Amino acid sequence: MIKKRELHECHTLYDLMVHPDVFPFVRQKAYSYEEFLFLSKQTIEAEERGELISRTILDEWGNAIGTINLFDIQENAGFLGTWIGKPYHGKGYNQPAKDAFFSELFFELGMETIFMRIRKVNTRSQKAAEKLPYVVKANESRKSLYDQLNAQEEVYDLYEIPKDLYTLYLYQLQQSAEEEQALEA
Repeated sequence: MIKKRELHECHTLYDLMVHPDVFPFVRQKAYSYEEFLFLSKQTIEAEERGELISRTILDEWGNAIGTINLFDIQENAGFLGTWIGKPYHGKGYNQPAKDAFFSELFFELGMETIFMRIRKVNTRSQKAAEKLPYVVKANESRKSLYDQLNAQEEVYDLYEIPKDLYTLYLYQLQQSAEEEQALEA
């Protein structure tokens, strides 16, 4: 479902990224394939330096369909950036990609908090975030960070995924699955 970024998938990803329903919400915008290739090389090098974490989202056949990233890593926390190509919207790829990425971040790479800044006009992403039981709207609880994000103009809502809340969510999923198995037996 996710894997480390590789340059050979840049053509596919670039073609998906430039769609008008996707492009406005992509953090690392590229206005040409060559620029996207350059940004992808920089991303891979930045990950090697520990500055960010970037993965390619794959469909069930192993085709690149988007990216999921953790930017601005400081003190075991960073900002999530995800985009999926328009042909794959609403097909159930987002949640499994996030689950795989969050598990890697929290349980393999030692992250403690994942932040999401979502544009107030991006209601699709806001609704998706607010449906998740481990996401907390943090405009008030992380007021200084919220103010920093919106220093020029109030553009973003701030959301937080704490490791303990995500761990509780996974525990509850496991408990539900075990109870369902017990009822079937």
